[in-house]
This record gives sequence, structure tokens and C-alpha cells, in this order.
Amino acid sequence: MKTIQIHEKDNVLVALTSIQKGEVINHLGKEITIKQEIPPKHKFTLDPLSEGDLITMYGVVVGKAKVNLASGTLISTNNVGHETSGYGNKNKSYDWKSPNTEKFLNSTFMGYQRPDGQVGTANYWLVIPMVFCENRNVEVIRQAFEEELGFGRTNPYKNLVREMKSLYQKGDLKAISKLQGIFEANDIGQKTFPNIDGIKFLTHQGGCGGTRQDAESLCALLAGYIHNPNVAGATVLSLGCQNAQYQILEEKYKALNPHVSKPIIFLEQQKEGTEAQLLSQAIKKTFLALIEANKIERKSSPLGKLTIGLECGGSDGFSGISANPAVGHVSDLIVALGGKTILSEFPELCGVEQELINRCVEDQTAEKFAYLMQSYSNAALSVGSGFDMNPSPGNIKDGLITDAIKSAGAAKKGGTSPITDVLDYTEYASRPGLNLLCTPGNDVESTTAMAGSGANIILFTTGLGTPTGNPIAPVIKIASNSALAQKMPDIIDLDTGGIIAGEKTIEESGEEILEYIIKVASGEIKTKADVLRQNDFIPWKRGVSL
Repeated sequence: MKTIQIHEKDNVLVALTSIQKGEVINHLGKEITIKQEIPPKHKFTLDPLSEGDLITMYGVVVGKAKVNLASGTLISTNNVGHETSGYGNKNKSYDWKSPNTEKFLNSTFMGYQRPDGQVGTANYWLVIPMVFCENRNVEVIRQAFEEELGFGRTNPYKNLVREMKSLYQKGDLKAISKLQGIFEANDIGQKTFPNIDGIKFLTHQGGCGGTRQDAESLCALLAGYIHNPNVAGATVLSLGCQNAQYQILEEKYKALNPHVSKPIIFLEQQKEGTEAQLLSQAIKKTFLALIEANKIERKSSPLGKLTIGLECGGSDGFSGISANPAVGHVSDLIVALGGKTILSEFPELCGVEQELINRCVEDQTAEKFAYLMQSYSNAALSVGSGFDMNPSPGNIKDGLITDAIKSAGAAKKGGTSPITDVLDYTEYASRPGLNLLCTPGNDVESTTAMAGSGANIILFTTGLGTPTGNPIAPVIKIASNSALAQKMPDIIDLDTGGIIAGEKTIEESGEEILEYIIKVASGEIKTKADVLRQNDFIPWKRGVSL
């Protein structure tokens, strides 16, 4: 099969393989002569279109013809512009047929059960700064702990530099460029605390110098990280005079967890005295806390205790056909089993708003989503950067030529289940079912936010490849095409290219992903992002990122 029509209403076809100029494609009895070469992942017109006619994919409006287009014409940024059909109030009821969960009804994962009822897929201790002034101290603590406790990794590139230095000193410059072989990292020693998956050291550029709203938002995000079930407790370093005061963090945390408190070690540099006093206290108190955290062991837990973040990045023209709908099936399975899923990246829901509004269980939830989308869109427009500017050069090169095309495919990660809640940035997921979370489309800002809203596993689809990870939520990287999985096996965990090749169904791939989730959640498998120590953490400064 060379092409696919994703939805019966679509007036463009997607090329699954390269199609040559002059080739005749037969679609449902209609012969279409291709006007120019169509690369894989790109789209071409099914019928002739006039200037101003709407382009439809996934059954929704995704663009508008800038010029007259003959049947069989490649659509591109030159001849098609961004367009959507708009949205309003909820205008129809939504009936959902849940997937068959019989295969997973008795499945469990081995998780860390917290006193507040949440279950972690990992057991981390956090070391976090209230303000960027403390980043260096956090780094000093990291260097002190990681190698000595066995949580670190060797830096393979030190060996490369050492060898190049030796050759340079010998005067053998030609040999430097001829160095061959892959220098690989290795885990350092045996962990002192086997029931602790790691100490995670977060740094950021916030906490002071910005708006008071940014400082409060940062405190709410950090509170969400401490509350996340994958976290046993935290060491918090403060300078003392910054906008992001510890009392704000404490208030945000108590709002999330009013009855059960995790151990939080708080140290303020301007009270402790010298830097040596601060660091010594932080290290001593953290070590004693690790002894207690190590007493927690994994126990059998139902899949309904999973909260799955749904993310995409480096998307291509196959993402919305293979990886994203496969993840969408996982979302539906988790929801049907009583768990939570989180779909974020609001700029990448542009054009499918009405569909999502109609899937909201409550009218007030639908209204909140519409309000957040409109507010975000207006903020972007006010700085001269609307949602239509969201697709990256890589997206466009691989077939996602408008934000609406990108969004229609990205939304497939949310499956088909009803939407039980809509969350503003830093709000915590508390209702079982599919949650929409307001974040930017930026990969790291989005994954950072999902972990802060309670995700204990994140599924990340990609068509081009990206090394993004998260400090506390294992990130499972899923390729939309087999070529990527073969080219970048060091960052890709799973391959859904079989869907494109016609070898697997979306449902089969989704079930394979869920089986893999169970192994990761039980600590049986480390994700590639965890192996590479991809601890990406970027708080969102509201209105700055798109």
C-alpha cells in the first residue's frame, strides 16, 4: 500500500512510500496522476481544489489552498496555509465505547505505595534550589553524592579527550582525526541504597528577578514534584532573599497533601552562614533521610494507580498515523482500568478544540478548556507569534506543514475516552480519566509540567528523534517509523513502524506499549532516557514560550 486516507472526509492522501511524478494512484476506483514527486509522509490532493478551498485531514479542517490545486498535487507551505474551523460551546453529547481490557484486568506492577494512596514507579530523592543562586551548591552536592553512593555514571568522553591529549603531546595530529570506536558510559559501582532509584538534582533559572507570578508558579511546580508518587522526599536549598520564598512552596505543597507530609529538608544559606556550613548540613541531613527512604520496597499495585503523561516531539508525517494513535489506545486502556492520563501541549491542539470540548464530561470543564486555549492564543498573538507558527523546520520538512495538521495528529495521543478534567499549568491531576493540561508545545517544558501534575510514567512519541527525558518520571520513547528506531537505538525504546508497514494494528502496538509500561513501572527495565541520564527540567515562564 502506497497511500492512506486517514478519515473518509479527508480530501488529501498521505504517501507511505515515495511516489514518482507521472505515477497513477488508484484510490477507491479513482485514478490520480501524480503531478510531482511525493516524498514519504507528505500529502497530495485527492480532488482538484480552488484557491480558498479548505484542506481536510483526520476529518477536520487543517488548512486552506492558497492557489488552485490539481488532483495529485503535493501540498506544501507554498500552496497551503494554516486554517481551522474554530470552536464554541459544547454542542453534542459524547458516547464512548471503551476498549476490551480483559487481557490486563489482572495485571499489576511493582510500585512504591505512598501513605496518601499514590503509587510510584520509582523511588527518588530530590535536591532542588528555590532560586538560581543555589544552582552551584546543588551541583557540588551532586558531585559529592553520585559517585560515592553508586548513582552516577562514568563520562566516556573523558577517555576520548585523554587519548587525543596523549596523541597531541606526541605530535601525532593525523591520528586524532582517525580515532575510531564508540566510547560508552558505565554505571558506577553498587548502589549503597538498593531501594532508591536515584537522587535527582534539579536546577533552573528562576526564583527571582522575574515576576511574582513566575516565582509563585515555580513554587507550585516544585511542590508538584515533591508530591509526585515517584519522590520519597526532598532537600531544598534557599538563598533567603529571593521572590520564591520557602513559605510559598510549603503552602503549595500542603494544598496538594494536607494530611500526609513527606520529609522535606529546608536550608537557607543566609541563615546557615558559610557555604561550607550549608553544604555540610545539606549532605548530612540528606544522607540520614536516604536511610529512611531506602526502607520503602516495591509492592504489587493495580494498573489503575498509573498516571501516564502523553507527549510528542520531533514529530513527522507518520506520527499521527502510527505512534500517536497507538499511544491513544494505551490512554484508553489505562482510563478503562481506572487510571489517569494527561494530554498537554495546548498549541498542538489547535484545530481540534471543538472535538475535545464535546468530549468533556462537564460543561464547566469544556468552558475552562476553551478559556485557556483562547487566553494562550491571545498571549501568543500579542507577541507576534500565533499558534500557526508552531511547526518547526523539521516538522515541515517531514510533512507537518501547518499547525492544524500537526495538532490533528498530536491529539490522537489522547485516544477517544471522555475528558474528565482540564488543568491549568501546575494543577495536579486528581480525577481518574483523561486530563488536559495547559503547557507549551516545547518538549521539555511540557514533560516538566506533566511530572509536576502527577505523571509517574511519560510516553513520548517521535518521528525525527529526540533525547528528552525527565528527572522523576521515566520517559518511554516511541518511534513512529522503523527507520528512526534503527538509526537511533540509543534513545528509542519502542517502534510502531509496523503500523505503517501494515504488519501490526494500532491496537496490537498499543497493547505492546502497555506491557512495556508495566515492566518499566516495576523497575524491570530502564528507559533509554534514564540510561542516558536525560534529566531535563525547564519551568514555563507563562506567556514566554510557545
